[in-house]
Amino acid sequence: MKEPIVDAATQELLRRYAAQYETADFLVGDPSYWMHQVAGVENQETMAFLASCLSYGSRKQFMPKIGRLLELSGGEVYLWVREGAFKEHFRAGDKDCFYRLYNNDCMHNFLCASQQLLLGYGSLGAFVRSAATDGYGAVQAICSFYASKGVSVVVPKDTQSACKRVCMYLRWMVRSGSPVDLGLWAGFIDRRTLIMPLDTHVVGQSVRLGLLPCRAASMSAARRLTAALATVFPDDPLRGDFALFGYGVSNDA
Repeated sequence: MKEPIVDAATQELLRRYAAQYETADFLVGDPSYWMHQVAGVENQETMAFLASCLSYGSRKQFMPKIGRLLELSGGEVYLWVREGAFKEHFRAGDKDCFYRLYNNDCMHNFLCASQQLLLGYGSLGAFVRSAATDGYGAVQAICSFYASKGVSVVVPKDTQSACKRVCMYLRWMVRSGSPVDLGLWAGFIDRRTLIMPLDTHVVGQSVRLGLLPCRAASMSAARRLTAALATVFPDDPLRGDFALFGYGVSNDA
């Protein structure tokens, strides 16, 4: 891969949008809001993961669904998953829809796999720490674990796709010094190794800015965009996530 070139004007624009949008106000209406509504590292890790897994489609539709999980858990989402209390609400074989592609049976299987992870490793952070040393390795580890449990609807089975929601979760967990991201894993994952959360909207904005050559949303495209953003934010490439969000808000056609 050639070293990406980002012109000075685009660099300045991205820095300006990042400074404007990486504030506590960003949390309003964003799925990252939910991890700030629980107390304790284990609750925050778990709530953030559930929130990231439900974050697709319309925010107006998925935000209440995430809130429903918090309500069902009574704010103790870690114990709710680890002790299997979710089985009262999500039963095996129940094909009633919970959210879009996720029916209650799908949620049951996903939460059972998550319960096994928590019972086996103690926490999501402990699992990632045992399995990975960088951002891409963490994406691989999470995808591989859930694939091994037959859960590929909620978590991608491998890293062929952009794995947007897993990459977003890792941004929340790793980046420190942010009013949005928690930085709980900053001690064992370097934020410079994180992969940009890539979806069709981010791809479109990146193509418009010349950061990506085409609209393919893949892991290779996500890594290419991350490399381009690293030329603008060398110590913290995913600060560019806020910059591209701001650019999209201000320049949405």
